[in-house]
Amino acid sequence: MSAILLMVLGLGGMAAGYFFYSSFIADRIYRFDPDFMTPAHEFEDGVDYVPTNKFVLWGHHFTSVAGAAPIVGPAIAVIWGWLPAFLWVVLGTIFFAGVHDSGAIWASVRNRALSVGSLTGEVVGKRARSIFMIVIFLVLLMVNAVFGVVIAGLLIKNPASVVPIWGAIAVALVIGQLIYRFKFNLALVSLFGVIALYALIYIGPSVPVSLPETVFGMSDGAVWILILFAYAAIASLLPVWVLLQPRDYINGLQLFVGLILLYSAVLISSPEVVAPMINHDVPAGAPPLIPLLFVTIACGAISGFHGLVASGTTSKQLNRETDARFVGYFGAVGEGALALAAIIAATAGFASLGDWQAVYTSFGQGGVQAFVDGGATILQNGVGIDVAVSGTMLTVMAALFAGTTMDTGLRLQRYIFQEFGEIYGIRWLGKPAPATLMAVGCCILLAFGAGGADGSGGLLIWPLFGTTNQLLAGLTLLVITVMLVRLKRPMWITLIPLVFLLVMTLAALLIQLNEFYRKQDWFLLGLDVVVLVAAILVTLECASAFRRPARDSIGEES
Repeated sequence: MSAILLMVLGLGGMAAGYFFYSSFIADRIYRFDPDFMTPAHEFEDGVDYVPTNKFVLWGHHFTSVAGAAPIVGPAIAVIWGWLPAFLWVVLGTIFFAGVHDSGAIWASVRNRALSVGSLTGEVVGKRARSIFMIVIFLVLLMVNAVFGVVIAGLLIKNPASVVPIWGAIAVALVIGQLIYRFKFNLALVSLFGVIALYALIYIGPSVPVSLPETVFGMSDGAVWILILFAYAAIASLLPVWVLLQPRDYINGLQLFVGLILLYSAVLISSPEVVAPMINHDVPAGAPPLIPLLFVTIACGAISGFHGLVASGTTSKQLNRETDARFVGYFGAVGEGALALAAIIAATAGFASLGDWQAVYTSFGQGGVQAFVDGGATILQNGVGIDVAVSGTMLTVMAALFAGTTMDTGLRLQRYIFQEFGEIYGIRWLGKPAPATLMAVGCCILLAFGAGGADGSGGLLIWPLFGTTNQLLAGLTLLVITVMLVRLKRPMWITLIPLVFLLVMTLAALLIQLNEFYRKQDWFLLGLDVVVLVAAILVTLECASAFRRPARDSIGEES
């Protein structure tokens, strides 16, 4: 089967979703009001609350939520065959992710840009908020601790990517100044940024950078992890326009250039999908397709982390409420396009079925490396880019998105600690610097306390990320649904996705619970129980909230 057919059907379906379905949602369900004063204007402070051009904000939102997950998840899930992964990415983007992301922005904007955790307290109740915050904290801890390990691994395995990855930060700092301080034309600044990024990618293989294997008794991976956390801490404290926004925006443009090149290469070379449509010879030990497909592919179909970004940083920068459609729904489409590219690279980037099977020998195989290797082959065959350069380009793409997610994740974790300080009256914790130190401290404690000198401790709790993350998406949809019921608006558009997600996620948690018990992994079993109980309690609290009268502050009727 030609990969061109997958590309046309997938991209065509997601484009139709944006032009038609998202328009219906914006006009009939969320009812975006162009005259509503957004928190970016109401609380503008030049640091966190900054009214932002919707194209720049789209870049920030999209790259913050993308990370490496829309590459890793689909490139692992094709072990069940390309069809299940393809259907979940395309249909999940149209009917789940876009609804969830734009809805989370709307719900937060209508409630003073509160994060989804605090919003739960406003919409449902304080008890539900406290339980929900546990789930949010765990998701952020997993993302920040693990992405540090992932990026460090990419830097070590691909020394050619070091210069472009760190050089992108310098490019972003310049772009931020040009846009906000000197008011340069956005199109010219964007062109400069993309050229600079790709120039760094071209230079990268000529100047590979590697750390010594040991530095002060620590491995090179541990040193990179510490450097990454130091950078993320600084980035989380800077005003969003200085680094976070421009870095995310230019990375978003870089991704789309990369996707255009990759999809153009598919059109030119017309590679054949060598992986089976439905894999009837799944390796022993692989979990069942249902429900694990729906938690293995999170970003690229729907992800709870998107709700944290949408309500944590994006809602504080939305210039007009109507921009939520472009930023939220089209941001989900961009991530769906990346996930689709990962599926094509991981199924059509191999010479034969035997080569594909040699990689997918057990569940969890493939991932970023299958995307990089398969994508590099397609690029060379299609547009003639050398494998070394194209491999570096795809590696940098994955690492930059993981980095932007880590930047935003740590900023969100800082917000969570500040909210803890406000909720429980701990004044010093409500300030940015102490909250950032607490956020970084928790991540480093997990990374080095549980993982030893190599800093890989975050990987211990990663097996629960998929289920916890998808559970968070379901609970976010639950809060949005409560708001719609209170406002007497149609709520089936969010109710159907949330029921599906909660059923699949709870089933996956129970399967994992049995697996952890069988392996006698008491640490993960205990965490699984905590997440499972929290999910049930929040669901019950929300169910009771359907019957309570609305408060005046809950998303005023426009």
